[in-house]
Amino acid sequence: MRHPAIAILALVAMIAACGEVTRLEAASTTTHPGYTVSGYAHAGPTCPVLQNPPDPACDDRPVPNAVILVFDASDTQVAELPTAADGTFSILLSPGSYTLVPRPVEGLLGTAAAVEVVVGGEPITGLDFAYDTGIR
Repeated sequence: MRHPAIAILALVAMIAACGEVTRLEAASTTTHPGYTVSGYAHAGPTCPVLQNPPDPACDDRPVPNAVILVFDASDTQVAELPTAADGTFSILLSPGSYTLVPRPVEGLLGTAAAVEVVVGGEPITGLDFAYDTGIR
């Protein structure tokens, strides 16, 4: 071969072009119909004594950056999402059965309970992950 550098450049260009096609195909196959699953993570109590009528200053507080793991029916983790600054979270999931498992949060006692959902047909809203502050 008279010009090996040209052959190498041609090979690199072909590989780059193939990589581009692969990425486009991967992007097109990952789109799916999905349904929103959303909720709120909060911690309470925030005051040592509950009052009647309740004091709004003692309302539960949002838990930002709580990590929620999402497992499918085969117990494979399919997502990990943090809660927003206001304690909310939202994810788009394909139809099927899932378990949402909140992880422990530093500074809070225990962990909120896991929630099982069946996704399909309608959005699932209002999931509630309650953490304990330990205040009594």
